[in-house]
Amino acid sequence: MNNKPKILIVDDKPENLVALRTVLKNLDIELVEARGGNEALKKSLHHDFVLALLDIQMPEMDGYELAGILREEEKTMHLPFIFISAVYTDNLNVFKGYEKGAFSFITKPFQPEILINKVKFFIDKHQQEVALFELNEELKNSNKDLEAFGYSISHDLRAPLRALNGYAAMLKEDYGAILEEEGNRMINSICRNAAKMESLIDDLLSFSHLGRKDLQKTVIDTKTLVDGILTEISQTMSNGPQIKIGQLHNVTADYGLIRQVLFNIISNAFKYSSKKEDPVVEIFSEEKNGEIIFSVRDNGAGFDMKYADKLFGVFQRLHSQDDFEGTGVGLAIVHRIITKHKGKIWAEGKVNQGAAFYFSLPF
Repeated sequence: MNNKPKILIVDDKPENLVALRTVLKNLDIELVEARGGNEALKKSLHHDFVLALLDIQMPEMDGYELAGILREEEKTMHLPFIFISAVYTDNLNVFKGYEKGAFSFITKPFQPEILINKVKFFIDKHQQEVALFELNEELKNSNKDLEAFGYSISHDLRAPLRALNGYAAMLKEDYGAILEEEGNRMINSICRNAAKMESLIDDLLSFSHLGRKDLQKTVIDTKTLVDGILTEISQTMSNGPQIKIGQLHNVTADYGLIRQVLFNIISNAFKYSSKKEDPVVEIFSEEKNGEIIFSVRDNGAGFDMKYADKLFGVFQRLHSQDDFEGTGVGLAIVHRIITKHKGKIWAEGKVNQGAAFYFSLPF
């Protein structure tokens, strides 16, 4: 299979085509000839060109007209081209060439090295684009494989985990009364750690599923959404923080996913401020530079900013499991959701002085 970059050369004079071939013969390219504008347009239907070298003075259709048509066709609208002319060399025509979208304008006679270097530039650019495309495809495939693997492992772990949890519960119910204190402590430890594992598996499944989920966008009343989240979280806590809610803008996004984002960030604010005497959580949004920026602040445990880049990684935790429970997957899910919405997420914090989490969504 011939994968050499293809370059279209258009000139009505055979001797000029031969001359161009001679100048470019040492380059690893495929030259496709056309002896007029109509032939060039036909060739462009059957080939993908990296560059076109166009003569200007030609019968039936001159180079300017050909360039204009190429710019109007979807397949060739981004095709770079260079005008080569021995006649139309005055400043007015050179300007007209650039006005048509030419990358360069070469007047005859010219030094062969000038044309060779310009062609090399586009060969290198094409090779870089091909390499980048292949790398992106490889990365996409790797991500798909990783997501499928994570989904499969997480899914397959659920059955034995349920069995483990079930047997532990049966042991406690049937034999708890005759077991010594240490035996009951061990059974409780099994149940507690099984629950943690189930929570981790659920988070991993959510993380894997995000790569395959299409966004179902709708207009979200974030004030109502946040009120519902606060009610749900407060029901699980005896002493919650003082809540300060500012303006909350409506956004167009996937309701289920944005609810997951807000629930995660707000519940984290509750959790990490729970050990303060007077915990405070602030929630608000603002419109800025064509985006809606949401902020959730607390005066809790905070974090050291030198570890901020680890916040949104899978299994990354800045606090010990003994201090604050968690799977280390929640913020990775949040980051992935916001990225999927073409938004950004970041955080600021100080140790023992609280943290602020921000995420933006296109307006």
